Amino acid sequence: MYEIPSEKELDSKEKIASAFSSVGQFILSFLETVVVALVISIVLYIFIMTPHEVVGNSMHPTYKNGEYLMANKVTYRFKSPQRGDVIIFKYSSTQDFIKRIIGLPGDTVMLKDGQLYINDQLLEESAYLDDSVYTNGGDFLKEGESKKVPEGEYFVCGDNRPHSSDSRTFGPIALDDIKGKAWIVYFPFPDFRIVHHQEYQFL
Repeated sequence: MYEIPSEKELDSKEKIASAFSSVGQFILSFLETVVVALVISIVLYIFIMTPHEVVGNSMHPTYKNGEYLMANKVTYRFKSPQRGDVIIFKYSSTQDFIKRIIGLPGDTVMLKDGQLYINDQLLEESAYLDDSVYTNGGDFLKEGESKKVPEGEYFVCGDNRPHSSDSRTFGPIALDDIKGKAWIVYFPFPDFRIVHHQEYQFL
């Protein structure tokens, strides 16, 4: 004769089954969340944003060595880069740089007495450069010289002029090499901030 399970045994088995079912649903829900988050991250990375680590001191103190920022890849699909924009661009097949746009296509950039002039007008850079900073020349743009920025290219400089390899040395960069416009600094967390892009008043 078969033994009939008691109501307590049935109730216990139901509770165990229910517990396993709840755990299974939780795991499934968690995996779905992870997959969705990964898909969103991939879409954002490919089409909208790109991360960048600041390596070196070429933009110090505006952006410090070891900071991580996110660049907006969409902006320049709808409008051209502007003077004062902080951008991420491809410098080589293995290296990206962060610099500030100084000269636009068609501009004449001149270096005189340690200061930059755009189309014969002094560029006011006191918002991010100390008054004591002297902008030296490089292999491409030397002190006392002027250069015209070709169409489709941009003249860029680091904010830390004495310690920046930029267009003064390697010349203007191509629009196609620009990866994005700096948007937010997200690490270290205490330094989280929205990136400010300079607007100039010529003297």
